[in-house]
Amino acid sequence: MRFLKHIVGLSLLLCTFFVSAQVEFSANASKTRLGVNERLRVDFEMNEDGDNFVPPSFSDFNIIGGPNQSVSHSWMNGKRSFSKTYSYYLAPKRQGTFTLTSASIEIDGETYKTKPIRITVTKAIELPKNPNDPNYIAENKVHVVASISKNNPYLNEAVSVEYRLYVAPRTGVSNWNEVSAPTYDGFWNQVIRTNGRDVYKAQFKGEEYRYVVLKRAVLYPQKTGELKIEPLELEVGIDVPTGRYDFFGNPITTSVNKKISTGEKKLTVKELPLEGKPDFFTGAVGQFEFNTSLSKPQLDANESLELTIDVKGKGNLKLFNLPSINLPNTLEVYEPEYKENVKTYTSGMQGEISETYTIVPQYKGKYPVPSINFSYFDPKTETYQTLSSNELAIDVINGPVEEQVVQNKPESNTDVNASNAQFLPIKESTTFVTKKTTKFYNTTGFWSALVLPLLAIPLALIIRRKREDYLLDVVGNKSRKANRLSRKYLSAAKRSLGDEKLFYVALEKALHNYLKAKLRIETSELSKENIKDLLQNKSVPETQINSFLELLESCDQARYAPMTQVTMEEDYAKAAETILLIDKNIK
Repeated sequence: MRFLKHIVGLSLLLCTFFVSAQVEFSANASKTRLGVNERLRVDFEMNEDGDNFVPPSFSDFNIIGGPNQSVSHSWMNGKRSFSKTYSYYLAPKRQGTFTLTSASIEIDGETYKTKPIRITVTKAIELPKNPNDPNYIAENKVHVVASISKNNPYLNEAVSVEYRLYVAPRTGVSNWNEVSAPTYDGFWNQVIRTNGRDVYKAQFKGEEYRYVVLKRAVLYPQKTGELKIEPLELEVGIDVPTGRYDFFGNPITTSVNKKISTGEKKLTVKELPLEGKPDFFTGAVGQFEFNTSLSKPQLDANESLELTIDVKGKGNLKLFNLPSINLPNTLEVYEPEYKENVKTYTSGMQGEISETYTIVPQYKGKYPVPSINFSYFDPKTETYQTLSSNELAIDVINGPVEEQVVQNKPESNTDVNASNAQFLPIKESTTFVTKKTTKFYNTTGFWSALVLPLLAIPLALIIRRKREDYLLDVVGNKSRKANRLSRKYLSAAKRSLGDEKLFYVALEKALHNYLKAKLRIETSELSKENIKDLLQNKSVPETQINSFLELLESCDQARYAPMTQVTMEEDYAKAAETILLIDKNIK
């Protein structure tokens, strides 16, 4: 009997030893149901120290804090206790039911995993408004605001947006991350870089605040009606005062992570007025100067000169077409070359755009260049303004004279008294045949003549509307123009084979104008990094992107190192093939 008691006691002691030696690794969430505007804490705890801790992916949450590590050792009644914890603070990205997958760790050569946790995220809930609650204080002391210069602009009128982060006194911001960038559907837009992080002071909600400018953007609305600007969202680390002070009298703060947003903004864009709108208006909005000029006053036949149409000023310079010019057919006129020198400030675009026509006269003479009209809408005066260029003349002083049709005059020795015999074939009498006439009234021809002009009125209105849409389709027109220029410069490159400098200048222009046509981008966006990103976004294969960039690199190298005739021919063939392949693959 005594022996049996010893066996039972020994068994209990061994069980106690094995239980105490058992490794535990668990995951615990502070809550499994929360609003989308709440925060969640998840602890991964183990009773033995381990290595190679691998957390879940947290793909449905933003990590706003952690991992924070804590270790605890204790001895009680001769018994050792150990605990190690990894803590994460999470913010849900959206509503739904999500699963936090298993975390893993290695302890004494064995891998242990936690059980998955299901988290349900509901719509935003009203948080308790405790004036001493750090979350409540942070929510009311830090704001991000989108300041818009004009809420009711005209079509193609500049609108500036400035994004400011306001911070109340006795509150600090340790960091911020952009969670969601604003989008500008329906606008031509350009982001303006801000220099540094200068701190300004201003009144906000009746209080003195400090603020920094996060970013600026200039927008030109391309549609009328209500347009939306999607919000800028930030994840901000806010240092909130606790009302307590340390030994040296410095305030003690607690850190709170908050997601703040500018909210959605709306603009109502007005149509340009129809009253006073010229037929030759092409969409220019702003304040401009207009001029035409010739590169030389006189020249010989088969020499070339340049005619430049130039617009400078402040407004939507990149978003309208310059007026075209009509010249005599006896002048050989080439496609114009478009140039722009435009900078975008917070107030809008400023600078100059021009089109230069190359003209080659064939014959001697004086050819007039008629005055050209340019119209723009001034949003300050809300009126249309028309500028007219001076009349010019192209004076060709040497060269062949254009052939003219000269009527033959009768020679002096010609016998004007012709014999009567020459009139014998002409009959001296005739027989008139009369046809039976019918009434025109109420016939098919009568009704056609009556109805067709009435039907032509709406047809003429439709044609006029289509013409206006065509003229106002600035992006499409510029794309078509860039496409023509690409073909022009590629053919110019082919003609320049053998002249290294001219060839690579023409080749580079052809490549750039092709991209401007296909991707509808501006010259300022033609950096190599941007080109690569844009082509990747259009699903162009990497090999074709690399070929395109290599061609641009060859154009750069040609400025500093000599190129052989063989290399130029290879680059031309490569350019033609690459453009063809990209054109087929671009989406």
